[in-house]
Amino acid sequence: MERTLTSELKKWKESPCRKPLLLLGARQVGKTWLMKDFASTHYKNTVYIRFDRNIRMREIFESSNYEMDSLLIQMQMLTGEKVEPENTLIILDEIQECPAALTSLKYFCEDLPEYHVMAAGSLLGVYDHYGTGFPVGKVNTMTLYPMSYCEFLMAMGNKLDVEMFENQRWDIIKNFSDRYTQLLKLYYYIGGMPEAVNTYILTKDFNAVRKVQKSILSDYEKDFSKHVPKGLASKLFMIWESIPEQLAKENKRFVYGDVKKGLRSRDLEDALDWLRRAGLVERVNRINSPSLPIAAYKDGAFKLYFVDVGLLAAKVDLSVRVLLEKTAVFHEFKGALTEQYVQQQLRAECGIEPLYWRSDSYQAEVDFVFQQELDVVPVEVKAETNTKAKSLLSYCKKYMPKLALRCSMNDYSRQLLSADTDKHVVLLDIPLYAVATMKKICKAEFAPDTQVFSL
Repeated sequence: MERTLTSELKKWKESPCRKPLLLLGARQVGKTWLMKDFASTHYKNTVYIRFDRNIRMREIFESSNYEMDSLLIQMQMLTGEKVEPENTLIILDEIQECPAALTSLKYFCEDLPEYHVMAAGSLLGVYDHYGTGFPVGKVNTMTLYPMSYCEFLMAMGNKLDVEMFENQRWDIIKNFSDRYTQLLKLYYYIGGMPEAVNTYILTKDFNAVRKVQKSILSDYEKDFSKHVPKGLASKLFMIWESIPEQLAKENKRFVYGDVKKGLRSRDLEDALDWLRRAGLVERVNRINSPSLPIAAYKDGAFKLYFVDVGLLAAKVDLSVRVLLEKTAVFHEFKGALTEQYVQQQLRAECGIEPLYWRSDSYQAEVDFVFQQELDVVPVEVKAETNTKAKSLLSYCKKYMPKLALRCSMNDYSRQLLSADTDKHVVLLDIPLYAVATMKKICKAEFAPDTQVFSL
């Protein structure tokens, strides 16, 4: 499997300002595989240490007093691998199990900067050590998400299709839109958890895929009971169970009272924070004014999404037949699944942390907004080909952004929306299966002779 983060790892390896790298991400998104694969293709040899299974190595780090030369020698003696600057990648896996190893990244940075060190572990476990030995300012960090739709296509052997997206060959893409649409719906079911994707590739068995997804969900839920106090665990379960129901609403804003009647933010904030720190949910905050920087204009409202679209489908037991055959049953949930997919691609492929906008009168809402240089770009999401986007047009008329995006099952198109002033808005229709190109599209130059429609 190819992961797009590999290109960022290459830049890290070659950077003269390289620091030890801390790879973050939820459980089972492929952190260990990515580190090992990168090591095998870009280094002469690898020293791999997994702290949850190597008690002796934990003891060495804990007793080292951060004397790095001695630590390096003992590491080589225990692993039998010679550590050479530039030629060896030192991988410290499940680092949350050894706080001393997490702290040691600071000393690798300061005392042994010529050595290449990569670490990974539980998001929750790593964040638990902030303020207690976390190497603030001494590490580079990257986040690995579940496989994106483009990574899914590459894993399925459709690398040429991804190249068409990257090169924005809309003339060719349009001719294969039916195939891309079916592949996208397949991705809605399978999602981006590497084990689920690999299971489908090997077996073509949807039941086997669902079994993997249910196992991952079960493992996550076991963590609720295993790693948190009983009182907090019960609140985690309640939030976790309520997310699909809240996403199914027309107004997808997360409502604490919908988790359990009578509960308020102060009752659930600690449990919600745990889920976010574990990487199991993604929070999309609301703004009511697209002023810059938009992160400063967040209010208290937000929408909550799962870590992966396939896990969301599994959580609600969405059958592959319902999904692929477009039955009426799916109609009620397709909006939730589509928004889940889009926000997931914005993070994984575009490096965008989206927000959303709602008018002061609550009459209009734009699904996502993000900052692009000195502009705020609104994004409307439609599950099918119906592109009546009253909220998006209302937003454009009020704020006249340079660019507005509408994602649906329609083909790519571009037009200019004009108002009574000299300003106009570039409105792009982007196929849902091409959302990964959004960041690149935002920087593209627009044709000056596009037809103008009146707002």
